[in-house]
Amino acid sequence: MSQSTLPSDFREGGLPGGPPLKMGVPSWAAAALRAGREWLNALDRILRGETTRPQALRQQSLQIPMAGLSLLIVALALLYGFCMGMFPGCREVDPSYWRWLACTVKIPALFFLTICVTFPSLYVVNALVGSRLRLLAVLQLLIAALAVNLAVLASAGPIVAFFSFSTANTPFMLLLNVLVFAISGILGMKFLLQTLHRLSLIPPAPLAAAEQPLTPPDEAIVLTDAGEGMDEPSALDALEGHVLGRHTKTVFWCWTLIFSVVGAQMAWVLRPYFGNPNEPFVWFAPRSSNFFEGVWHAVLQLIW
Repeated sequence: MSQSTLPSDFREGGLPGGPPLKMGVPSWAAAALRAGREWLNALDRILRGETTRPQALRQQSLQIPMAGLSLLIVALALLYGFCMGMFPGCREVDPSYWRWLACTVKIPALFFLTICVTFPSLYVVNALVGSRLRLLAVLQLLIAALAVNLAVLASAGPIVAFFSFSTANTPFMLLLNVLVFAISGILGMKFLLQTLHRLSLIPPAPLAAAEQPLTPPDEAIVLTDAGEGMDEPSALDALEGHVLGRHTKTVFWCWTLIFSVVGAQMAWVLRPYFGNPNEPFVWFAPRSSNFFEGVWHAVLQLIW
């Protein structure tokens, strides 16, 4: 029987006498795919520096989808945690799927708890350096910096997964993960510093009756050239002709030190990640020592 002789209900995918069935993608799935593409595009614009170019910061804020980017950050953290958990979950001696699960969920918790502790200090530092950012704009900036941090971290996930399958040395894997976290954190903090610097250079929006820029002519030319010239600055590049003040650098690096120490100790509080194959699984270890002493012991075990 040819297709032209079939009843119209069958040709449309339904039953005779009943409503036709829709064979396309469900509307909620299509909406989720569109939203996912928008979030990935927003992250790509941040990484390429398009979101943080001077001409894009005229409103004294970052034009990013905060909720969507936050969900993407959680997904990236889960991805890295999954790769990190392959070491205890797939090792030859006593593989533990509970430790694999614990690693996966602890990485998003690590970043969320660190932000909760350090966000108030970032807002105060932002005010001290003379920025005009309000609370919501500071939160947008921090989410963008975390997106850079987690994008670098998740991109190193396959590397961590490779070493998880190719070695059984626990101290080496601990130090490898510490190194990956350090590199991604440095890049995320540098993004935060450069974006704060650019925001501090953007003049307030002029009134409707005033067409002249509020910045001196020389500075306005440099700012326009830096943002709209042939060589667009990347997300980590400093603007040519502009240098951060000594006090601004000092205050910001003090906050960076606070964020790093809190994040490191938070990681220590959430341990164990790999655990001991000869011991039963536990979600959290008893309170003892600190992160830096733990790293030092791992270095000694790796060397000796």
